[in-house]
Amino acid sequence: MNNLSLFNELEQLLRNESAYCSEDGILLKNAIVEAALALRPSLIKLLLSHDGLKRNFFTEIDGVLVFDKIKFQKFVMNKRFLPDSYTSFKNKIGLTTEDGDFISDSREVVLSWPYKDCVLEGGQTKEDAKRNEVFWNEILAPDEINRLTEPKALCNFTRFNKMGGENVTSLSYDDNFIIRGNNLLVLYSLLPKYSGRIKLIYIDPPYNTGSDSFKYNDSFNHASWYTFMHNRLFIAKRLLKRDGIICVQCSFHEFAYLKLLMDELFDKCLATFNIQVRHPDRILTGDKEYNDVIEYILIYANAQEAKMPKQIEDKTDEEYIFDVQEIGEPEIANFDGKRVEIFTPNKYKILTREPNSTLSKRISIRGSLREKNSSGRLFVKHIEPIMEHYPPETIFKVYGMGDDSFGFRRFYTAPTGRKNGGYFQGKPTSSPITEKPYPNYYNFESDYNNVGYEGGVSFRNGKKPEALLCFLINLFSKKDDIILDFHLGSGTTAAVAHKIGRHYIGIEQMDYIKTLACERLKRVIEGEHGGVSQSVNWQGGGSFVYCELAAANQTFVDEIFAAESTDVLQKIWERMQQTGFLSWKVEPKQFEENAKAFEELSLDDQKLFLVECLDKNLLYIPLSEVDNDEFGLDSRDRELTRKFYAM
Repeated sequence: MNNLSLFNELEQLLRNESAYCSEDGILLKNAIVEAALALRPSLIKLLLSHDGLKRNFFTEIDGVLVFDKIKFQKFVMNKRFLPDSYTSFKNKIGLTTEDGDFISDSREVVLSWPYKDCVLEGGQTKEDAKRNEVFWNEILAPDEINRLTEPKALCNFTRFNKMGGENVTSLSYDDNFIIRGNNLLVLYSLLPKYSGRIKLIYIDPPYNTGSDSFKYNDSFNHASWYTFMHNRLFIAKRLLKRDGIICVQCSFHEFAYLKLLMDELFDKCLATFNIQVRHPDRILTGDKEYNDVIEYILIYANAQEAKMPKQIEDKTDEEYIFDVQEIGEPEIANFDGKRVEIFTPNKYKILTREPNSTLSKRISIRGSLREKNSSGRLFVKHIEPIMEHYPPETIFKVYGMGDDSFGFRRFYTAPTGRKNGGYFQGKPTSSPITEKPYPNYYNFESDYNNVGYEGGVSFRNGKKPEALLCFLINLFSKKDDIILDFHLGSGTTAAVAHKIGRHYIGIEQMDYIKTLACERLKRVIEGEHGGVSQSVNWQGGGSFVYCELAAANQTFVDEIFAAESTDVLQKIWERMQQTGFLSWKVEPKQFEENAKAFEELSLDDQKLFLVECLDKNLLYIPLSEVDNDEFGLDSRDRELTRKFYAM
């Protein structure tokens, strides 16, 4: 039986069950998939009643039929099955994995990631020193994941303030946290205490430029990148407050697909900011096909009713300089019941005076003002049709209009040689402020040019200027709100949040979190004067708490990547076996039987193999195992872990 016939047979079979149909008789894909994943007996029995479905989705093992629920899920979610159902994707542009499955339906997890440039300057002793960071881009299938996303134990707590580092004795939501560990697992660990508490998330994830370079992988392919982003953004949404905002910065390489992904995950797209990061004439590498000078910040809200903030400006007298004096008797008219007095140019004069709230300013009627402004609409409807009967610059004084103290609005026809007329407006009295929309383009070129040693730390190809983060944080949050950055890098987000009175959580998995972000924040506390310090009058003070996810198998990962010989790796392998924390796919006896083949691998491939042997569910110590002596967590870290989750 071909797939098309099988689709039809399955559809007819499922229509016999009301649980899988709407009141209108339309089959519901979601209900069918949920029943399959839950192994509901009614569905299993139904499928077994059909020989074709039985052959395709069941395998006999020692006389027992085993249902392949993953295969069935993929089959049902295929766009050729139920193309007219509520959950079909015929009108949806979907992001898919390499296998063609929608990422929104995928239960795979991209555990680790590369940076857009893996040659990072961080912690080196010489300015021109470089080191190659090692990453493995591992994807875990659903059947490999059991305890991966459980909250994790924490360790190595230190509080930093003006006195330096000190022991931590208490923790609260008022504390700022810098946490080292895999960002996906830290996000899951934050959920129990920070769900619905974060006001603003800003991240600057890997851009997936196509030139990413890291050990064991030639490229961070599109499907892996989408899944990687989906994994993390899905959890980030749960951390946001109801009125929370997320800002994700990216380049053109993944902009379009990232927008699709975020359209699916978040309730509302508020804006896309276009950020100029370099001058159009400044070409960094001559082999580029064109000079890429713009990056993008996708801004999404956690609620459909959210709106972009407005620019608030105090109203001033600066533009109110015109004094219109009437010197002759007007002609009388009527516009839709409004009294109108018409003054030809010889019956009035206009004087220019020093700015004063009793005077008027001149506004030209053009563009959207003709349709979206009540004065513009009146001008188009009543004055334009009769303009040819009056000389240029004739004034029409219309009573009962305007948000000022005059009680009327003076309109004028276009001067000779000009196309547009306009009106004189008095200073509005309803509000002392003016609200204007923010533009979607900002030039931060000069800030990017000077970002090199901002904050006293160097970080190649990834550092963002403090001015940019200050703009975003001020725009979307207020004092004492919590800001989250789970791609912390050099720590710009945390540094700016600290200076302008926000609480913050920064997450970074690389060891330079100590030499970059933490050292930078120590300087902030001491009162450093770089970045936005002067503009926000920063004087120093405050504190932050540094801690780490408590490593289990991650310790082996770090040792494996640091090893410089096969002999060292062999010794690590011996200790790995003693822990019992190996992947269920690994049989140690077979490793010993093929020891010679292992030795013939390159050192990099030997490292990759040993990393794959580890159970990734136990990279870090689960919170539920905090008192398990087998993991070796000391009593102080156990106590502070409990305090963190008891906040």
